[in-house]
Amino acid sequence: MPAADTGASTIVGADTVSVPSSDSRLTPGGPGYRRMSFALFLAGVATFALLYSTQALLPLVSRDFGVTASAASWTVSGATGGLALFVLPMSALSERFGRRTLMTASLAVAVTVGLLVPFAPSIGALIALRVVQGAALAGLPASATAYLAEEVSPKALITAIGLFVAGNSVGGMSGRIITGWVAQEWGWRAAVATVGVIAVACAVAFRLLLPAPKHFTAGSLRPRVLARSVRDHLANPLLRRLYAIGALFMVVFGGVYTVIGYRLTEEPFGLPQGIIGSVFLVYLVGTVSASAAGRLVSRLGRRGALYLAGGTTTAGLLLSLASTLPLVLLGLVLITAGFFAGHAVASSAVSHTAQRGRAQASALYQSSYYIGSSTGSTLGAVAFHADGWAGTVCLGVLAILGVVAITLLGTRAARAERRPATA
Repeated sequence: MPAADTGASTIVGADTVSVPSSDSRLTPGGPGYRRMSFALFLAGVATFALLYSTQALLPLVSRDFGVTASAASWTVSGATGGLALFVLPMSALSERFGRRTLMTASLAVAVTVGLLVPFAPSIGALIALRVVQGAALAGLPASATAYLAEEVSPKALITAIGLFVAGNSVGGMSGRIITGWVAQEWGWRAAVATVGVIAVACAVAFRLLLPAPKHFTAGSLRPRVLARSVRDHLANPLLRRLYAIGALFMVVFGGVYTVIGYRLTEEPFGLPQGIIGSVFLVYLVGTVSASAAGRLVSRLGRRGALYLAGGTTTAGLLLSLASTLPLVLLGLVLITAGFFAGHAVASSAVSHTAQRGRAQASALYQSSYYIGSSTGSTLGAVAFHADGWAGTVCLGVLAILGVVAITLLGTRAARAERRPATA
């Protein structure tokens, strides 16, 4: 019988979570669920808006500082790399000081840095500020999924995480659209300043709306405990596969959206900055596909949903090779839908699989995910410089082939476990 029915305690991360006999965790339609969902949605908006605030502006950054696309791409890679490096230490702090406390502090630092970014005097200073901003934002992703795993009913977990991921997509979309139009009129510095102000509003609303945790008990900051938790997760074959899948999906997404602005400013398109920013409306498709991840898993199973996400992304990559704008946009729609569905499925599977040390399990996923983003942004720019858009697409297809291969390994492993032992 589940702990929720017996009044027993369950172990989550380094925390001991007391689950009363009458389960008080949040459920759809229940008190506090909408506030919690909207608060974390806003946190997701702020995180992605800040993290990728320079991505749609890279041609303008290149022009302003007189640097190549590869150099300008480090304003994105530096932020995602900083997040990847700090997400695990931040998850340990959340075990000790609480998920809500750490998320609030992380947002506060990130939005403060965001207000400094427009005044960067050089490309080096800009990249340095972006690394600090990414490191600050590291307190959000792992803490958010750990908070949901502790405070939300297990049956609603995939849907709740899907809503948080949907907030990521809205943040990424709105940030890029706003920066595109603002930059067209007043330059990239005014554009990133605007994103900073919007993120401040999201951070304040998040802190006011997020319900206080009821199932969190402070854990230990001892390095040995953290190291043991990390070692246990990395020893789990399923978690290793999920980490790799998240990274590979993000290689595609990071590469495509880092250089798409350069492609659309060139012939045969020659689009102005405002129109290029509006292209990111396709992120709305990601909002829908992430929110639908729970239904996809219910119908197809986790691996079936990953195959569908990979196939959709590949179709979009190949379609984006066309030289007509409508087909390129349709390709971006498919890439975005496939990516966000795959990310939501993989990240929720991590939370479901890890029975203890969930903050560290989620942190390892986020670290892999953003290492993939940083790698994709850099390699995507290098591939574009070497072979144009076809080079970036080739990189993406190779990454998706990796997703399919890893998922096939999971399918074979699952069949082997079900196969009856023979003498």
